Amino acid sequence: ARCQCKLAPRERRNCGFPGISAAQCRKAGCCFNASVPGVPWCFTPKTKKVRKVCSDDAHNRINCGFPGISAVQCKRRGCCFRAHPAGVPWCFYHRVVEE
Repeated sequence: ARCQCKLAPRERRNCGFPGISAAQCRKAGCCFNASVPGVPWCFTPKTKKVRKVCSDDAHNRINCGFPGISAVQCKRRGCCFRAHPAGVPWCFYHRVVEE
């Protein structure tokens, strides 16, 4: 993703070798930007930001518990608890969403 390559020049960590080409750099999964002299042109992309959410879509819930699990037991497992609607898991895994 392009947004992962929007880094301030001083934050760039070298990801290549001296004289690396843009194509070689990108093939290695790195970012290339030769517009600023004196800083790495081939650099490590920013890590993706992710967050865990408890999905409101009851049909996509993946069971994290067992029948009759309590909210406390569910939360101890690090999962989401919603005691509705009937017929779907009430204790379910988070969904990971990229920001």
